[in-house]
Amino acid sequence: MLLPAPYDTWFPDAAFDGTYRFDESALRRVAPVAAPPGLADAWRRWRAQARRVDAAPRTLSSEAIDGRTVSIVEHAGVDGIRLRSWVVGPASGPARVGIVHSHGYGGRDAIDLDRLPDDAAAIFPVARGLPTLNTAVGAPEPVEEHVLAGLDDPAAYVLGLCARDLWLAADALLTLTGDVPLYYVGESFGGGIGALALPWDDRYIGATFIVPSFGQYDERLAVPCLGSGEVVREHVAAHPEARERLRLFDASSTLGFTEVPVRVEAALWDQYVPPPGQFGIANAARDLELAVLPAGHAEYPGWDAVTADAVRGGRAHLARALRSASPPAGRR
Repeated sequence: MLLPAPYDTWFPDAAFDGTYRFDESALRRVAPVAAPPGLADAWRRWRAQARRVDAAPRTLSSEAIDGRTVSIVEHAGVDGIRLRSWVVGPASGPARVGIVHSHGYGGRDAIDLDRLPDDAAAIFPVARGLPTLNTAVGAPEPVEEHVLAGLDDPAAYVLGLCARDLWLAADALLTLTGDVPLYYVGESFGGGIGALALPWDDRYIGATFIVPSFGQYDERLAVPCLGSGEVVREHVAAHPEARERLRLFDASSTLGFTEVPVRVEAALWDQYVPPPGQFGIANAARDLELAVLPAGHAEYPGWDAVTADAVRGGRAHLARALRSASPPAGRR
């Protein structure tokens, strides 16, 4: 097939066009999906329920990595299951900020310190059901089963549970490190569930979402992809009533409820998370810093330099959010 430049030379064997025939101008005009009645009430109710759960973190092991203490910690999820995460201490001195740093749909098998300043503590939660720390805990592991688990019941839908678990991960981090402002970092899956969770948690001063998923289902369900969205698209095609159940879990609908500064790193080409979904999330933000990437979920000429620049931009966004934040008030 005929691909647009430069993707025709970057990805000559691509089965389909990862721009989905959107240029940057068109992507910047993708509207978020309007929040349905009851969305805010549902998420605020779930947030209130999560406040009543004791994260009860327990350190299982610790080691030193690159001058930081890195621990594996067990803590509660929103429904009382026990999940495991990595917790990382600051490189020196007391923590000035806490970072909740989520992952893509493949799970996580190691920490990534690139976006952590020296004075940050961080928790690297692993979503329920996903490798390596929480394989099959609280949800099935295979993506084709995981992304649909519990969809018939909004209170039990796995993406909602994963987002709500982030509140308990933050509780665990603050219990272990003390009362510091929070900043969120999430990529792909982690970007999408972060945009679901962030608006209802007033401890955050900002966030970076990298090629975020689960946004703008009107666009996502209209096109094929290579990621979890294809499983959902096929399911909704066979069960049209499921479209309504997804409305509470559209990251482009929820993000508009947050007032903190948000950085979105969104891609012009992405066969795994269609760019209209990514930009639909970005366009929902009230206080947006947008970084446009040439492609997502793929390497290409210059990828290393683009990634390094994005990391620098994310660190700078965190630093600005921290400078402008008021002192933490011990809120939960």
